[in-house]
Amino acid sequence: MSQSLVKNLVHLVYSTKHRERTIAGSLRAKLYAYQNGIFAEWDSPAIVIEGTDDHVHALFALSKKHALIKIVEEVKKGSSKWMKTQGVERFYWQTGYAAFSVSESMLDTVRQYIKNQEKHHRRLSFQEELRALLFKHGIEFDERYVWD
Repeated sequence: MSQSLVKNLVHLVYSTKHRERTIAGSLRAKLYAYQNGIFAEWDSPAIVIEGTDDHVHALFALSKKHALIKIVEEVKKGSSKWMKTQGVERFYWQTGYAAFSVSESMLDTVRQYIKNQEKHHRRLSFQEELRALLFKHGIEFDERYVWD
């Protein structure tokens, strides 16, 4: 094949450090727009970004040129610096993240799930949600090292 044809859809989840509720409602849309720009800059266009005051979900198409860990690093680093310019001086992301592959057939379902974050979190915490996602995707984890 003379060219590389790739489509890797990723559902990315990451939290603020210690799940501090530092993403105020008034800043969320601006934060997501800023992160959208970072994803685009790294050839990994975001499909949808949503979250709550302590975590973010992003669905994006992973670049064929860059590793997932590099995209996550750049999005978190850039948006953390941006949050500090918005007056949230003690803003930090949790060190780790969770990422799940998404098939084309599940794209709309995952997009809708991410868009409904506020609704989901009326009945369950971020920790409960992440445990359920990890279980659903068959990812083993140690509770001692998931939360910081």
